[in-house]
Amino acid sequence: MSAATLSTSKSSTSSIDLEFDKQHIWHPYTSMSNALPAFGVVSAKECELTLDDGRQLIDGTSSWWACVHGYSHPVIVDAMQTQLSKLSHVMFGGITHQPAIELSKKLIAMTSDNLTKVFLADSGSIAVEVALKMALQYWQGRNQPNKQRILTVKCGYHGDTFAAMSICDPEGGMHTMFGDSVTQHEFVSAPQASFGASFNPSELCEMRAKLEAMHDDIAAVIIEPILQGAGGMRFYHPDYLVGLRQLCDEFKVLLILDEIATGFGRTGKMFAYEHATINGHTVEADILCLGKALTGGYISLAVTLCSDEVAQGISDSPAGVFMHGPTFMGNPLACSAACASLDLLANGEWQGQIASIEAQLKTELAEAIDFPEVQDVRVLGGIGVIEMNATVNTAELQQKFVDLGVWIRPFSNLIYIMPPYVITPKQLTKLTSAMKQVASTILPYKHEGFISNG
Repeated sequence: MSAATLSTSKSSTSSIDLEFDKQHIWHPYTSMSNALPAFGVVSAKECELTLDDGRQLIDGTSSWWACVHGYSHPVIVDAMQTQLSKLSHVMFGGITHQPAIELSKKLIAMTSDNLTKVFLADSGSIAVEVALKMALQYWQGRNQPNKQRILTVKCGYHGDTFAAMSICDPEGGMHTMFGDSVTQHEFVSAPQASFGASFNPSELCEMRAKLEAMHDDIAAVIIEPILQGAGGMRFYHPDYLVGLRQLCDEFKVLLILDEIATGFGRTGKMFAYEHATINGHTVEADILCLGKALTGGYISLAVTLCSDEVAQGISDSPAGVFMHGPTFMGNPLACSAACASLDLLANGEWQGQIASIEAQLKTELAEAIDFPEVQDVRVLGGIGVIEMNATVNTAELQQKFVDLGVWIRPFSNLIYIMPPYVITPKQLTKLTSAMKQVASTILPYKHEGFISNG
């Protein structure tokens, strides 16, 4: 296509070339022939997005669960501006820098005691890829190269790259169309007991049976602690995680916890795995993935941490080194943003913020359970979910929410919010009111074909 054929026309009311965007730019989980509408954003501050036509929307998603301190926070902006004037990027091969060192110190101090080694990745999906490669290479170093399979639960989501999507839900997940191109791993049923309900240990029988039959081939179990995010916003009982840790120990299988969506306070604990305790001690991962809110949502960065034992096994493998190294690994600008974000969390204010959000969500969303098309209403920490009986029309609902002055992006049959922690009660009420107004009038929508988890 020649440059002359590209559309350059602008909407008469927009300072952003939305027509060009529609014709030429991919957005997540959209069709280029029938794209979802995109709204032009020109600025953001605290919990509000400003559109190019001047409208302001209260953000109910924290930009996909990442911008927990709100937008344009002076502490994070100042940290990034200071770092930008010094060193925005440098290769991490053979070179190090203080922002990476400081961030790693903070992460080692705040995660479980056994996690002492830090791999600085550049996105959540890559953090998961790194974790899987760590698990496979570890067993090579322990003279068990046959341990190549990964075991997980259904209804999970771990990312969009090929290894990550191979462990996403194998039936209703968004990657099922890739078929045999995706490595086949092992799955058992998703945890069934909800958070706060009673737990029956028999829930782990299927997991035990799978490990008994295949532990010689299984390198690791991977799971999202407590909250299954893009797989359905499901909150499960912490005792499932306790039992899973014990099974991994019994059958000598590594446990990978994917806290990319749940880490840094979202569920009411700094990390969701802290909800699960064994004899007073928090469940520990052998490998831990972090991302999203790590930088406060200001720039992409993710981390994979592992234990000394895992690191030693990798070092003992035939390669002798860990075989991964992204170009932007350990980016100093991103590390500086993360250090500033973690400093904000260190003052502990987030705990009261999340407790207040949770209490308000429980009160204000409760009545939605009586709406005709609502299947369930659930709240945990800073997460509020209205589950509908059928798949919703994302484009239609997105427009309705914008008209109501909020940014809420439904997916599948879920209308949910994960607002920034700094949201005010008045702003939160506007979000919950919009959720209820839309959910109370929604009609069943059946969509044939791909269902976006975006």
